Amino acid sequence: MGEGKMEDMPLPALFEQARKIHITATESGADQDLVKKGSEVLGKCEDMISKLGLFSSNETKDDISTTNLKYLLVPFYLAELMEKLVQDDRIQILKTSQSKLKEFISFCEAMELVPQEELEASAQGASNSFADRRALKIARFRRQRAAEAKLTEIKERKERRGRSTKAAALSTPVEAGEEDEQDDDGEEEREAWLTTILLAICKAFDLLEMLKKEEEMLSAIKEKQLKEGEKGFSQAILDDRTKKAEAWHRDAAARARYTKPAPPITCATFAQDVIEGRANVSQAHDHKHQPMIFGPQSLIGGSLTNERQRMAAQVFQPGHRMPTMSIEEAGLREMEMMNKWQERNAKMFEEANSAWYKDSPKLGPSEEDEDDDAAQEKARAWDDWKDDNPRGAGNKKLTPCG
Repeated sequence: MGEGKMEDMPLPALFEQARKIHITATESGADQDLVKKGSEVLGKCEDMISKLGLFSSNETKDDISTTNLKYLLVPFYLAELMEKLVQDDRIQILKTSQSKLKEFISFCEAMELVPQEELEASAQGASNSFADRRALKIARFRRQRAAEAKLTEIKERKERRGRSTKAAALSTPVEAGEEDEQDDDGEEEREAWLTTILLAICKAFDLLEMLKKEEEMLSAIKEKQLKEGEKGFSQAILDDRTKKAEAWHRDAAARARYTKPAPPITCATFAQDVIEGRANVSQAHDHKHQPMIFGPQSLIGGSLTNERQRMAAQVFQPGHRMPTMSIEEAGLREMEMMNKWQERNAKMFEEANSAWYKDSPKLGPSEEDEDDDAAQEKARAWDDWKDDNPRGAGNKKLTPCG
């Protein structure tokens, strides 16, 4: 769309085009050409709103007509699109986007659209504690979710009414009460735009905080570069990287003459053989890591013949402690410990399930007779007591007729 054609477009068409560009750039990624085009269209919308004088500072949301409510979102859409622009001077982009967000929030505050919690938090500023900021973010998130749910409900309600209206139009050409339905549509549209503005206010506060933090970080980096000198700073980094690369290549070339390639590690095969019984844990195998040999070639192939070679062997040593066993040796040792632990547990379970403690001690003949006599005496006494005290005796006071 050319510049001349944009000049001829009315404000509603310009806003609808800008709104579609904003939705596309927000949902599917920020294409720079699309973002620049949307920023240009929104800037034109701002100029037309200012020339037409649609809003006044002494008005409230009740004084604004439903058709003009949507134009309150122009600064917010412009701030979101400008934040997605990619330029060398990122700090200037952040400042411009923040100014548009503040303009949008201040105008909504004048229209009595900003929640009271946000106004109190903005008045306190940086004096808010961490708990207060967290509570504010939670409340803001809940308002945002509620606004999104309400917009979804309004959209579904409008779609259902559209389907019913279409079906009624097919059956009867004219319906009584058509004007009332148009009034309902107007109220629903006003509610939808007010909810959209409330959702934009929640997003504007979050975006404003994020842009402030980003500006602080970029300003700190820029200040550090100005102090140390950007050219010297970059050159120092390049020199350091060059020195590290040269040292690494030099050391690698020196090590390549004195080291041998390690044999392939096949400890997994040997461990599988141990598990399946084809080999023993204590059996020697050739799957060990050979430690790296340090020192000149005379120390690698031959024995220490003089004091000079012995001292050289003590010098050319790694600066850290070498491992005493390989990974597969440690795994096999752990496997052996696990086998011993399982054997010990099996033995303990076997002893625990034995009957030496479950069998009750056998009583002698005299003790068995005494127990039988005592049991009989107890049974006789119990039978006599039951004869003297029949079932239910003594409970007459608890019965209704007692």
